Amino acid sequence: MSQKKAIEETHVASLPQSQLNNGDGFWVIAHRGVSGSYPENTLSAFQAAIDIQAEMVELDVSISKDGIPVVVHDKTVDRTTDFEGDVQSFSVEELKRMEVGAWFSEEFRGEEFPTLRESLELMKGQIAVNIEIKSEAVSDVINGGIVDKALQIVKELDMSSSVIFSSFDYRVMEHLNALDVQMPKALLYETSQSGDLMPSELVKKYQVDVFNCSYRQLSQEWIADLQAHKIPYLVYTVNDPELMKELIEKGVSGMFTDFPQELMKIVENL
Repeated sequence: MSQKKAIEETHVASLPQSQLNNGDGFWVIAHRGVSGSYPENTLSAFQAAIDIQAEMVELDVSISKDGIPVVVHDKTVDRTTDFEGDVQSFSVEELKRMEVGAWFSEEFRGEEFPTLRESLELMKGQIAVNIEIKSEAVSDVINGGIVDKALQIVKELDMSSSVIFSSFDYRVMEHLNALDVQMPKALLYETSQSGDLMPSELVKKYQVDVFNCSYRQLSQEWIADLQAHKIPYLVYTVNDPELMKELIEKGVSGMFTDFPQELMKIVENL
């Protein structure tokens, strides 16, 4: 079977819709936007993903001191701003005073700290979105918690069909099942919460649609298990062209990459 045919036969029915999905059954996912060329998790990085016609953007969501879902990867603002402290110790107004581009390049100085709503408004109708809820933002609270707030924004923007939620904190899956069991969700494999369960067993236990893991964790045993149960599986974060080709040959449903333009070239030439 050709690599192209193998991609086409991958089961991805549970993945979100995208106007830019070319229907080949493989997802090119811009990790934190086009983060190899733009400051991660910024509106510029997301716009770049739209411009190059990637099929999905992955972004990270935490919560401000005043309970607003904001887009940032780290627990603190130290790495990507000129300030120090936990994200959750600042109000959204205070976060908005921080620029998040100069750490990457002076070219991007002045880049605004984005909220989830602003990010989704930019991408609505143009690209699918993987919303990763950061573990530090999660609590046992379901109603009014980070998952509930993020879900409400998705629904208010009428984007349920183009969004998938993911998290390393399995409580997010439980909260989503309580709030809206139909909302597409992906389990981000985390060892301590998984025990000895195989991927298919985890997918069943948490009622999720997709299994996500590091490419380093993906074993032949896992691949056989996922394929036997027709479960889509996505791997992160893949930036090496040869590794991209190798993983495509193994039948992955998609890849998170900082350089989606490079992955697109490889997929197109299969």
